[in-house]
Amino acid sequence: MGAFLDKPKMEKHNAHGEGNSLTYGLSSMQGWRVEMEDAHTAVIGLPHGLDPWSFFAVYDGHAGSQVAKYCCEHLLEHITSNPDFQSALDPEPNVESVKTGIRTGFLQIDEHMRTISEKKHGVDRSGSTAVGVMISPGHVYFINCGDSRGLLSRGGAVHFFTQDHKPSNPLEKERIQNAGGSVMIQRVNGSLAVSRALGDFDYKCVHGKGPTEQLVSPEPEVYAIERSEAEDEFIVLACDGIWDVMANEELCDFVRSRLEVTDDLERVCNEVVDTCLYKGSRDNMSVVLICFPGAPKVNPEAVKREAELDKYLENRVEEIIKNQGEEVVPDLVHVMRTLASESIPNLPPGGELASKRSVVEAVYNKLNPYRSDDTDSASTDDMWTSSSSVVSAKTGA
Repeated sequence: MGAFLDKPKMEKHNAHGEGNSLTYGLSSMQGWRVEMEDAHTAVIGLPHGLDPWSFFAVYDGHAGSQVAKYCCEHLLEHITSNPDFQSALDPEPNVESVKTGIRTGFLQIDEHMRTISEKKHGVDRSGSTAVGVMISPGHVYFINCGDSRGLLSRGGAVHFFTQDHKPSNPLEKERIQNAGGSVMIQRVNGSLAVSRALGDFDYKCVHGKGPTEQLVSPEPEVYAIERSEAEDEFIVLACDGIWDVMANEELCDFVRSRLEVTDDLERVCNEVVDTCLYKGSRDNMSVVLICFPGAPKVNPEAVKREAELDKYLENRVEEIIKNQGEEVVPDLVHVMRTLASESIPNLPPGGELASKRSVVEAVYNKLNPYRSDDTDSASTDDMWTSSSSVVSAKTGA
């Protein structure tokens, strides 16, 4: 949904923090979309006496940003204040009760937003997916409603990831059809690309059906995973603008490789969104990275390899330009396509050449300071569509 800009907006919103033996960083970028509809929440130390607990979430809005913004500000309170969740205050919280409380919080905020919308005579027709984690001393509760996604890296590999709620999924499709709807072009009634979301009240008005039986359901799936102090590394929460161009294992490997060269989590998140932009993502992009004490640490050998790779790319760009001769300076498209056709050692796993675009562009601009503005704007989209397709063909992506 939504129109596109002539040039992506690459300015980023960043934040970071630490507490409860966790560190986190986040990054969000508007990208090619005409509006930024994502929002996020990061809270260490929850209200109502839950100081050892933490909550993080990403909200991916559609048809407007209102629902995403409202959930960003109010969802946590709806979860922690409802009676079903109160067992979390017990010395040994009941896992099933916590899960029930989280679901109740989602249903409550959805009904609350419906009431607000009706008072405004149905002005707001926006909706939002939500993916989050509630981290207690003993468990990680993954929460998902829609097609944003969260994953847990444990012991050097993807240990868990949430399942996207797509209309074509058999159980989702069955609910939609039972509510009198249909799935066309993998969308609810040929329009909405997700089968669960907060808001979207035009899809929640089938008489005789409860809130979780509508065309679009606000009910999240909640998964409780027991923590492993020895093996838990990090959690990634991201909207589909990230997952559209990176698979679970690719993103996990890329993040792990970045953590070996820097402990700046904002920088890691910025590299994720930039890399996904250059891999061809056309959506808003938001990512939250939460690290446990067992996360990968900066490795001097990895730092050295990274520096050598950057130097190698700088030299290759210079060679490509010189090989064209003094009369003709190749454009950045040609440079990228040439590099993409080569076998370059030690490129970051999952990110590949796209993750090094800034290095390539910096040396290109230094060597060609009088380039036309067209290289920076209109041709950028074509450049990354063409160069990323070369990389995909080489890697079998």
